[in-house]
Amino acid sequence: MSAIELYARPSGDFDAKLVETKALLQTAARDYAAESLVGPALITQASSLGAEDMVVSHLINLLALDIPIFVLETGMLHAETLQLLEQFKARSRTQVNVFTPKNEAVVQFVAREGKDAMYKSITLRKACCDIRKMEPLERALAGKKAWITGLRREQSGARADVPLIDTTNPDRTKLNPLANWTWGDVWHYINVHGVDYNPLHDQFFPSIGCAPCTRAVSVGEDFRSGRWWWEDETAKECGLHVSPAPATSSLSSALTSA
Repeated sequence: MSAIELYARPSGDFDAKLVETKALLQTAARDYAAESLVGPALITQASSLGAEDMVVSHLINLLALDIPIFVLETGMLHAETLQLLEQFKARSRTQVNVFTPKNEAVVQFVAREGKDAMYKSITLRKACCDIRKMEPLERALAGKKAWITGLRREQSGARADVPLIDTTNPDRTKLNPLANWTWGDVWHYINVHGVDYNPLHDQFFPSIGCAPCTRAVSVGEDFRSGRWWWEDETAKECGLHVSPAPATSSLSSALTSA
C-alpha cells in the first residue's frame, strides 16, 4: 500500500491552512525579493526532498515565486533520494542549488573516525552532521535574510511549538509554512496535485535523512523515531533546526490582514 493510500486524509480545516500557507509564501517572496534587478532573492527554501519539502517546493513553483531552493547532498543519501533530486532539478521552474560537504573534511573525518563513526557516540554523530550538513548549510544561507523549511508541529515533541514565522535569530528569519499541517494534509496535497515524492515513504520512512541514520518506523512510533534511533530522544536533531519559541514580526502582521 502506498503512502498516499495510507495517509492522504485532510483535516477539516485543510482549505484554510492552504490559504494561510500560500499567503505566507507570497508575502515572503515580496518582502525578501532581490534588492536589484540582477541580484539574488534574499530568501531560499531548504529542501530535504521529504514529503513536506516537496509540497512547499510545489507551491513555490505553482505560485511562480522568485524563491530559489537548495538541497544538501551529504554524500550519504539513499539512492532513491538521489534519483528524486535529479528528477526534481529537471522539473522545477525555480532554481535548485545543490550544496555538498568539503571533500577534504569528509576524507579526514572518515580516515580518523571510521565510516561508522555516527554509531560510536552522539559527539561523533554530530561532528559528522557538522561536516556534511551544517557547514554546507552556512554556504547555502550566506547572504540570505530568510529561509523556508518544511517543519511541522506534529513531527515530534521537540517541534511541537514550531511557529509559522520564527524571528528568534536576529540575522535570519525562518519561515515554516506547513507548521499547522497534519501528515494527512501533506499527503492529501501530494495526492491532489500529483507531487513527486521519495518512494521510501511507501516503505514506512516518514522522515528521510542520510542512509546510515534513517530507518523505517513501526505503527505508533513517533514521526522521527527512525532518525538516529540508537540515541536518546532529546538528542535527535542534527543542528539544522532547534525548537523555537513562537514569535511575531511585520510579516506575520501582514499575513493577518491578507
